[in-house]
Amino acid sequence: MLQKKRIRIAQVAPVIFPTPPVDNGGTERIVFDLTEALVALGHDVTLIAPSDSQTSARHLATSPSLYRWQQLRENVPPGVPGVLEALVLERLRQHLDEFDIIHCHGEFCHAAVLGERRRHSVTTVHWRVDELDRQLFFEGFPDLPVASISQSQGRALPEKNHLGTVYHGLDAERFNLGKGSGEYLAFIGRMTDQKRPDRAIEVVRATGYSLRLAGGIDVGNPGWFDRHVAPALDERIQHVGTVNDQQKQQFLGEAAALLFPIDWPEPFGLVMIEAMACGTPVIAWRNGSVEEIIEEGVSGFIVDSHEEAVAAVKRLPELDRQRVRKAFLERFSARRMAEDYVALYETLLGAD
Repeated sequence: MLQKKRIRIAQVAPVIFPTPPVDNGGTERIVFDLTEALVALGHDVTLIAPSDSQTSARHLATSPSLYRWQQLRENVPPGVPGVLEALVLERLRQHLDEFDIIHCHGEFCHAAVLGERRRHSVTTVHWRVDELDRQLFFEGFPDLPVASISQSQGRALPEKNHLGTVYHGLDAERFNLGKGSGEYLAFIGRMTDQKRPDRAIEVVRATGYSLRLAGGIDVGNPGWFDRHVAPALDERIQHVGTVNDQQKQQFLGEAAALLFPIDWPEPFGLVMIEAMACGTPVIAWRNGSVEEIIEEGVSGFIVDSHEEAVAAVKRLPELDRQRVRKAFLERFSARRMAEDYVALYETLLGAD
């Protein structure tokens, strides 16, 4: 049996949070787990990321993340994120010839830095791709290979850019099967009209469960929390703020279910597979990638209305938490994600 080629891979991380993140930062979590899984597969991996990042790969460090600067200084000028990204891209430019594949998880500016190396690059956009800024970007760089994180996201990508779909994955050992003994439903997400915690509040009011809301107040729309969530808080409906990975194990593992009441075409929804990793079923509103991630009657229920969500809560005893965990292991491990990306890398390298 032929030994597969060891690929020299650069993973270029965003600059807002360290890799891995301290608490918030789903993109940085994915970049970390992908990097570690690629190392475990035997590839030569370099992480280009802020200096407060951690990795078992080679680390080409730049300035600290915006998160770290905000800890060090009371006021951080609004132009700092752009400077931090420029520093990361300059580090990439200095070492560009050292890699077979350059995998970028930021947006926009890296495409110009890559130049003729674009054909040996992969870009993963961790946000929606159907808005004007992304459309202009793809029109300007028709030779930039882009991997979608769901088929739903991929349908909005120009065919000439779309390389394939790779679903997110997580380190299978980060979360364990929870008992689900808590008499509460869980919600994790920004307190905003895209994530719709108000829908979760309406569901628990129609059931015998309590609700625990985790997630920060959206800095771009802080008044939404004050109008739609704060007035509902009481002993039964609680807002616990942000939760890190250690806290998520208990928060999700003891919940009867995760409510995922999104009201926008979310390209993936990482919290769904975090819940599944804990054996916690998901009740999700049909939108974005939901139908690709949740297996109806196996890992949760997909609903289209408040009434269907309430009915789904009553059906939770039908679901086996061990089977929910098994669905995660079968489809959403970091190793599977890494293997799928390697297949895309090999496709690009074999096209020469």
